[in-house]
Amino acid sequence: MVFTVAIDGPAAAGKGTIARAVAEHFGFAHLDTGLLYRAVGALTLDGADPVAAARALDPIALEDGRLRTAEVAQAASRVAVIAEVRAALLDFQRAFARRSGGAVLDGRDICTVIYPDAEAQLFVTASAEVRAERRWKELREKGDDRSLAEVLEDVRARDARDSEREAAPMRPADGALLLDTSEMSIEEAVDAAIAHVEAKGGIPRA
Repeated sequence: MVFTVAIDGPAAAGKGTIARAVAEHFGFAHLDTGLLYRAVGALTLDGADPVAAARALDPIALEDGRLRTAEVAQAASRVAVIAEVRAALLDFQRAFARRSGGAVLDGRDICTVIYPDAEAQLFVTASAEVRAERRWKELREKGDDRSLAEVLEDVRARDARDSEREAAPMRPADGALLLDTSEMSIEEAVDAAIAHVEAKGGIPRA
């Protein structure tokens, strides 16, 4: 079975959690495409050229323990605006999207650029304030003492970079389900996503 679920949206909207749950429900493989950019971003923090790092990216780089840190997230956002970096990572993502057995990809431009022909498409979002509070709580649990105001500023700056970049700006695709999780529980959001995928022909894992 070849079936692709494409999920886009801004940082901390819940798309990663939803993507993993959808993949588990249907028995599909899952790719957090943001990890590719985080891996390149982490390498640039070590002094690597972003384009060279993207072209030579080793899958083992996706296991770097730093990839979930705020510093690497910002580095990823910076390298993601570079057209040559995006082009270098394109083939990997498209091949994953059409793998046998079904695939779920989440990122910023899956529906609009990576695989516009995905059978099921979603744009998961939430208000900047809600997303900043979610991220702030995550960071506090990791010992990060930045204020909520600082995190909100980071979220808005990242949104601007992602939506205003020339290469594959983040935007909802025509026909994608718009899922605003601002006032939804995780369970409600996951249920809505699963219902959408089933309506598009996705078959749950037996």
